[in-house]
Amino acid sequence: MNLSESLSSSVFMLNEQVARQVFELLPEQGPILLIMGRDGHIWPSDSEKYAKLDINETFLKELCTKIDDGVEPVVTQINDCCIVAAQLATERHNCGYMIIALPKYSPESTLINIDLIEILLSQLNLIVKLIEKNNLLYETQMKHYRVSSQSEIALN
Repeated sequence: MNLSESLSSSVFMLNEQVARQVFELLPEQGPILLIMGRDGHIWPSDSEKYAKLDINETFLKELCTKIDDGVEPVVTQINDCCIVAAQLATERHNCGYMIIALPKYSPESTLINIDLIEILLSQLNLIVKLIEKNNLLYETQMKHYRVSSQSEIALN
């Protein structure tokens, strides 16, 4: 496995962990949250509702391009759903994108609540940072235990 595969797999796992932690907190009739990796892999909070939105790959790529160009958050509309998208990143990794779909919202009603939505986006970034730090701590502990175990074996 080369370095880019290793990084992408760790980012994939990180995105998956974030999805598992966050999606269970979303209200039943609330927004639809997507976590999208830089590789295009998508984790929707509700697969059925996401499928009904009929968001195509081209639309998602355009959102990602705008975010990569520095426009953040991106607020747009598709059909009768308002979309808010931003980057999902830590100090170490650019994990991809977080996309909030607000069915039956207009861009105007979304912009009225943009401060609350930006708080949600910030909290999602905080969650990914905390999960990443937890993972790094775990890896460090496991390395320490392995080294300690090998030292004990060598002494015996």
